[in-house]
Amino acid sequence: MNLIDDLDARGLIHDTTDRSALAARLADGPITFYYGCDPSADSLHAGNLIGLLTARRFQLAGHKPIMLAGGATGMIGDPSGRSDERKLLDDDALANNLSFIVPQLEQFVDFGSRPNGAKLVDNRAWTVGVSILDFLRDIGKHVTVNQMLAKESVKARLRGDGLSYTEFSYMLLQAYDYLWLAENEGCDLQIGGSDQWGNIVLGADLIRRKLQRRVHALTWPLLTKRDGTKYGKTAGGETMWLGAHRLSPYGFYQGWIGADDHDLRKLLLQLTFMSVADVDDTLEAHNRNPGDRLGQRTLAHELCVLVHGQAAAKGAAEASGLLFGGGDVTSASAEAFEQLAAELPTTLVDGTGGAVLDILVQAGLASSRSDAKRAMGEGSIYVDGERVSDLDAELGATPLAGGHHLLRRGKKKWHLIRKADSNRF
Repeated sequence: MNLIDDLDARGLIHDTTDRSALAARLADGPITFYYGCDPSADSLHAGNLIGLLTARRFQLAGHKPIMLAGGATGMIGDPSGRSDERKLLDDDALANNLSFIVPQLEQFVDFGSRPNGAKLVDNRAWTVGVSILDFLRDIGKHVTVNQMLAKESVKARLRGDGLSYTEFSYMLLQAYDYLWLAENEGCDLQIGGSDQWGNIVLGADLIRRKLQRRVHALTWPLLTKRDGTKYGKTAGGETMWLGAHRLSPYGFYQGWIGADDHDLRKLLLQLTFMSVADVDDTLEAHNRNPGDRLGQRTLAHELCVLVHGQAAAKGAAEASGLLFGGGDVTSASAEAFEQLAAELPTTLVDGTGGAVLDILVQAGLASSRSDAKRAMGEGSIYVDGERVSDLDAELGATPLAGGHHLLRRGKKKWHLIRKADSNRF
């Protein structure tokens, strides 16, 4: 299957310029394309995943990616999909955000020395020295206000609270990026989400006018749930950040475990490198026993491996199994407990830890020793997966992996105990 057909089979084509011309150009040999991310935060998020993975699909097919980290456009803010103006960022904030985002880009495309190795660019490099008069004369005169007002992102804002000239000018800057990359890097294709279509074709038209050259555009549908809202939030409303400093691998894994059955095929096709046949086989097995959530577990694992690596994905799955799937705590890895430590209240204890009754109070799982005794009498206290009913029970000298013990009261109250004398300290 060629690249265009594969993208189509995965539902990854929303709009293109002349499709037959694009297909012919891709078949003719490697193409240089670009995908841009504005550094509006110190991490990319789930909404960027389709773009990152599509760039990788193009590179795996032999094409050369340019990954644009928009230091200049990031200072303005893209109005697409927004009902209000973005907060303007200064140089220090942008530099900090870029320091986190660049390594995330490197996870998805190969920046090596091979012929189609990716190239990283920052559009500040070609905008910082351009005066406003030069920009208006050389770029602005090739774009009509009618074109700009016809863009859906502009019309949507004009129907609401309005649009500042700053944000109105964003599409001109993005069009200038495409022009500069076409002229200086031989870029023939820009890819992006469907909300970028107007900005991208504006750039293609600018190149046609300025360089008398035909270039291409391809967009994919936005990643949305069954109800039309965007994917990108956990069940608790937290943004699905790709950076572990913003969202733990466990939290990221859990965010995909909550995917609706209705969305599974789309998500597996668009966000993993599983073949179409393997996706359909997985869903067939999932549908035989939906309660086992095979589809969600496969999706969460595949994405966690891509974003956080194999070890973190394994640990996240184990941690999830311990809290929700009745996993065997005695065989869980130290990585699983490290991830739980980022999610659960954790208490550090010395030596063997002492009596379970006292630790329950210390950990806040019981309000007093009498409350702890009552809970034990009810059979609702568990240590390392085993129910505790002995009032004189000690926590024990043999912790689980990484020097941990896992306490539970009832079905939902968890607490992690870490031994101060374990090798992790």
